[in-house]
Amino acid sequence: MNIIACVKQVPDTETLIKVKPDGSGIVEDGIKWVMNPYDEFGVEEALKLKEKLGGDVTIVSVGPARAMETIRTALAMGAEKGIHIDDPSLNGADAYTTASALAAAIKGLPCDIIFCGQRAIDGDAGQVGSVLADMLGLPSVTLVTKLEIAGTAVKAQKAIEGATVTIETSLPCVITAQKGLNEPRYASLPGIMKAKKKPVDVKNAAAIGVTATVKAKVAKTVPPPARPPGKILQGDDPALKAQELMKLLREEAKVI
Repeated sequence: MNIIACVKQVPDTETLIKVKPDGSGIVEDGIKWVMNPYDEFGVEEALKLKEKLGGDVTIVSVGPARAMETIRTALAMGAEKGIHIDDPSLNGADAYTTASALAAAIKGLPCDIIFCGQRAIDGDAGQVGSVLADMLGLPSVTLVTKLEIAGTAVKAQKAIEGATVTIETSLPCVITAQKGLNEPRYASLPGIMKAKKKPVDVKNAAAIGVTATVKAKVAKTVPPPARPPGKILQGDDPALKAQELMKLLREEAKVI
């Protein structure tokens, strides 16, 4: 089975994010970059499928030179090879342009199934997987928490409000991974060493026939407003403090 997993490099969730003074983006100096957590679920499911049915896993990523580290992480987890689309014109590209680049790189590859994270934690658009599927003319199932494949038949589960829905489709298809699908493995030391020798094909936009035309652009980045300080209720009488709390929730917070 030929399996593809698309990954993106994003700031670590524990990194302190600072907005540039002019609002044109974030300050990247000192940021720790990691694989997008939802993409980790996609890579893990790709590896599990390979281990069950055979075949190999190809990692595809769009990003600057530093994204190679994330590709190598996926290779250390167990993928066989990678494709790195590295072009300055694609840096900061919107979901449509990113999906276009991924689709152009994948079109020439043998492919039975494609995994993406359901969204990236930086842009938070949640569109790339669906747009990619449309561009490749493939069915897609998003936000998948359970996946079963028998032959070419695909059965996927996803959570909806108050229930779980099961969707059936067939290979080839695109699956976007949600938390709960699996528990991503850690890269072992032997895996890390082997990853250094695994092939990664680096391409620019011209090599895959993509013209970077940004459809959407962030007008300005603004940090969230500072939270007002909390209130501490004084006194030793629990009943009086409870009454005061109810009053504050009703009159100030207006939540009851």
